[in-house]
Formats: sequence, structure tokens, C-alpha cells
Amino acid sequence: MTPHTRYRDIARMALRRLWFVVPLLVVVSFAQFALAKLSPFDPVERYFGVRIIGADPARVAQIRENWGVDEPLLSQWWAWLGNVVSGDLGDSLFLHQPVAQVLGERLAWSALLAGTAFVAALLLGLVLGTLSAWLQGTWTDRVITGTCFTLEAAPVFWIGLLAIYVFAQALQWLPGGGLTDPGAALDVAQVARHLVLPASVLAISQAPWFVLFVRQALIESLSQSHVIGARSRGVPDRVVLLGHALRTSLLPFLSLLGTRVAELVSGALLVEVVFSWPGIASATVQAGLNLDLALLAACTLILTTTVLMGNLLADILYALADPRVAVDG
Repeated sequence: MTPHTRYRDIARMALRRLWFVVPLLVVVSFAQFALAKLSPFDPVERYFGVRIIGADPARVAQIRENWGVDEPLLSQWWAWLGNVVSGDLGDSLFLHQPVAQVLGERLAWSALLAGTAFVAALLLGLVLGTLSAWLQGTWTDRVITGTCFTLEAAPVFWIGLLAIYVFAQALQWLPGGGLTDPGAALDVAQVARHLVLPASVLAISQAPWFVLFVRQALIESLSQSHVIGARSRGVPDRVVLLGHALRTSLLPFLSLLGTRVAELVSGALLVEVVFSWPGIASATVQAGLNLDLALLAACTLILTTTVLMGNLLADILYALADPRVAVDG
């Protein structure tokens, strides 16, 4: 198979997968509206809070009519879908802003947090996984693997609260949340300082899977004949490890990247809430708690698209890296 044919098949596979994104997002949006309709909570009552006791019934009824709360499920969803197709994402009832404006203000901060954490988790996975595999059976290996198993079982919000207690309250080395200090201007130094804790917590919650995966793949690579042959010929250990064993063990590692995107998104939901980080994930939680359907629908579709694109990108990279992998093209 020529490279041109290979690239064409990969492109066809990507396009075929992309065709399924739109109907899947439509199904996800309808399921979300259905769940909201089945919810025992009322968005109008949530909006008024305790004030609804003394509120004018005519005003309450007018708001219910304006919001379409009492309309059938299909009518609500179809009206929202028509507005989305025309470019109108609606207004956030909780934040009192257009949904498009909310997304525009928060998307970059979520990308910064998730991107920084993902890169840090990858680096930790490669370094610690390689070290653990090379020193298999030693105390270093046991400490690394034991720590990874412990972190896998620890909820990310618990890690976040522990980090705030230790580094923000007890040691007072780092801020415990937000984007800047109170009253401080928004600049690179402020954002970088406030990014350290949430990005570290999110990275630490994701890194154990990368570490253990790299360790296992590298141990298997070290036992392969070409690696054993290289060591028997006197090739330096560093060349054997980095040039032979690690290289072959990284191919399966690409497939893990796509599967971890969903976990990264779910972890970001909790991390942004714990650290009051003004991103899409925290807006999703706030929208859910306040029954803000327009904002919740938009955030859910963005997060779903992120997961789908992450999986597609991992499959494309794997197919490009290994010509032996068949693509459905």
C-alpha cells in the first residue's frame, strides 16, 4: 500500500466518523431535555427561590410561559434545536448572559487547565513509567506502582481538597482557588500562580493510568528478542531503553490517550468546582444545579464533542504511527 493510499484511507475513516458526530449530538441533546423534563425540580421555582412564596402569581405564570416550561418535551427540544441551527444558543437564566458569551469567556480557561494537566500527566506517565519498568522489582518500582494504585482509588475532589488544605491553608504557598487574587489585575503571573494547584491535581488524578500502562508495555518490550539482542551486543542501556524498548511500547500508548479524554473531562468538572476555576466544566455543574437548560445543553454538547474528537485524534495518530493497523476505509 502506497503512502498516498494510506492517507486517503485514514481521511475516509475520519470523515466517516465525523458524519456520526452530528446525529450523536442530536441524540445527546434530546436525552438531556428528556431527563430535565423527568426531573422533579422546577426551573422557575429554582429561579425565584424562597421569593416565590410572596411572588405575584401573574408574574410567575408569565415567566413560565416565556420560558416554555410547561410545553411538551418535543416542542421544547425542537424549539431549542431550531434556535441552535440558526446560531442562537439562548440565554443563561442563572448567569443572565447569552450562552454564546458565557462559552466565549470560559472556553479558553478550560482549555488552558485541561491542556496543561494533560501534558503534565503524559510527562509523568512517560518518566515514572519508564523508571518503574527499568527498575522492576526494586523499592523504587514498588513505591511508584503503590502510589499509582492509591491515586487511582482516590476521588479527584478529595485530592483537590487535600491539596488546598496542605498548600493553600497550612503552608500558604499557593492560592486555593480562583483566577487571580482579590482585587488583583488579570495578568500572566496571577493566572500561572493560580493554575498550579488545579492543573497539578488534575494531572495527578490522570497520571497513574499512564504510568502503569507505560510500565507494563515497557516491561513487555524489554523481553522481546530485538531488545535482548541489542543488550547482548553491548549496546548502552540508555540506547536500548530509549531507542529500542520505549519506541515500540509507545504505539499502544496512543490508543490510551483517546480513552483518557473522557476521564479528563469528568475530572475537570470536579477540579474546576473545587478550585472555583471559571471554565466550561464549572459552568456545566452550575447550570445543572440551577436547571439552566440552555447553558447546560451547550456545555454538554461541547464536552461530548471534546470526547469524540479526542478518540478520533488518537485513532488517527495510531493509524499514522503504525501502518499495520487496518482502517475502515
